[in-house]
Amino acid sequence: MKLAKKTSKDDYFTHLRLVLLGMAAVGGIAFVIKLIAEFITFGGGTNTGH
Repeated sequence: MKLAKKTSKDDYFTHLRLVLLGMAAVGGIAFVIKLIAEFITFGGGTNTGH
């Protein structure tokens, strides 16, 4: 711990922005996959009563 140095605010916000951008990208990809799966199951002709 003595060798560790405190990161600057610029480095912190750069890493925070990258992490948030990565999370948003993964969430967006998951949303698109879910949307495509919904359209495939909706267009498949199966009527579940909804």
